[in-house]
Amino acid sequence: MEDDRRGKLRVKEPNRAQGVIRFEIPHETLPSTHPARLFWDVTGTFDLADFFKNVKSEEGKAGRSAVSPRLKLTLWLYGVSRGIGSGREIAELTTSDDGFRWLVGDIELGHHTLSRFRAEQGVALDTLMTNILAVLLHKAVLSLDLVAQDGIRIRAAATAPSFRQESSLAECREQAALHLKAVLAQADDPTHSSAQHARRQAAALDYQRRVDAAIAELHTLRAQARPPKKPRASTTDPEARVMKMADGGFRPAYNAQLATAGNPLGGPRTIVGVRVTNVGSDSGAVTPMLDDIQRRTGALPKVLLADANHGSHDGIRDAEARGVELLVPVPDTSARAKNPTRDQAADDPPIVAWRERMATDDAKQTYRARAGLCELSNAHLRSHHGVEQFLVRGLTKVTSVILIAAIVSNILQHAATLLS
Repeated sequence: MEDDRRGKLRVKEPNRAQGVIRFEIPHETLPSTHPARLFWDVTGTFDLADFFKNVKSEEGKAGRSAVSPRLKLTLWLYGVSRGIGSGREIAELTTSDDGFRWLVGDIELGHHTLSRFRAEQGVALDTLMTNILAVLLHKAVLSLDLVAQDGIRIRAAATAPSFRQESSLAECREQAALHLKAVLAQADDPTHSSAQHARRQAAALDYQRRVDAAIAELHTLRAQARPPKKPRASTTDPEARVMKMADGGFRPAYNAQLATAGNPLGGPRTIVGVRVTNVGSDSGAVTPMLDDIQRRTGALPKVLLADANHGSHDGIRDAEARGVELLVPVPDTSARAKNPTRDQAADDPPIVAWRERMATDDAKQTYRARAGLCELSNAHLRSHHGVEQFLVRGLTKVTSVILIAAIVSNILQHAATLLS
C-alpha cells in the first residue's frame, strides 16, 4: 500500500523568462553537407561582378554598407531549391530556419530587399546561367548531342476579371486620374502619417501606370498579323495573356519554354535554353530556342526533340539550314486532308526530308527520349521549385523567376562538378 504521507513533490519546470547567454560559432552550427552550404560554395566559384553593379556604397565614403549580392543570390537559390518563391517567406525564415540563419549570420534583411534584388538582376541571372553552362562544357560533362524542348503554361499573377476591352480601360484611366488627384489633395491630412501618404500616392501612381500599360498592350495586340477579334488586356499584369492550360481551362498565364540536354539512358539533365513568352502557342518556338542555346553555349544541338505543337514549317526549314536534326511528329494525313493549306509545303525539300526522317525506326526510337528529358524539368518547376503560380508581374520579372529555377536545377544536377 502506497504511503500517502509524502512531502511536497519537487519538479523542475521550464523558466522561459530567464535570460540566457549562449556562446556559439555560427559557421559550425550547420553540417558540412547541408544544401545551404552547397549553394554558398557554388556561388563563390563564379564571377558575380554583374550582381554588384547596383551597389553604390564604397569604402572610405559616407553611408551604410550594402548587403552582399552574393548573400541575396544564395538566399534565393536555396529558397527556390526548397520550393519557396516568396521573398517575404524567405525573410521570415532567416530568423527561424537553420539553413537560412546560417546564410545570413548577423545580417538582417527584409522581404523588400530580396524582392527588389530579384526584380533588378535579370541580366545578371542570365549571365550566371550562361557561365554555369560554360563551366560544364569546359569540363566535358555537358553534351548537346540530344536536346529536348517543351513549354509549360504557368498561371500569372492576374485574374480573369482584370482583363478589359478598350472602352472599359478608358473608364479605368479616368478613374485612376481622379483617384490620384484625390490622394494628392489629401496630402496634408493630419490623420495620416507621411509614410502613409507616401504609400497611398505610390499605390495610386502604380495603378495609373498599369492602366496605361494595359492600353498600350491593346495597341500592340491590334498591330499583330492576326489580331484577336475582341482584344483585352489586364490592369493587374498587362503583359499576361489568357492561355489554354494543361487541364483544358483558360486562365491568365505565361509560356515558359525550356530546352534540356541529357542522355536517354539516364544521368544528369541540364537546362541549356530558357525562354519566357506571353504567346500561348508553341508553334514557331523552335527557332528562338535554337538562338538561345547557341547564344549560351556557342553551339547548336545535333538533335532537337519537340512535340507536335512546335512543328511549324518555318522552324523545320531553319533547323535544317543550321544542321540541326529536328524530330517532331508529323500530323496525321486525315488532318492534312481536311486542311489543304497546311500541306502547301509538301514538295519543299526540308519538309519532305523531315517527313521521311520521322517515318524511320531510328527517329521513332530516338523521339521516345523526349518525355524523359524535358518533362522532368517542367515537373520540377512546379513540384520542387515553387513555380506553381507566379507571384510577380511582367515578362521581365517572370523571366527572372524561371532563370533562378533553371540555375537551381543545374546546380543540383552538377554540384560536384561545379565545386571540383
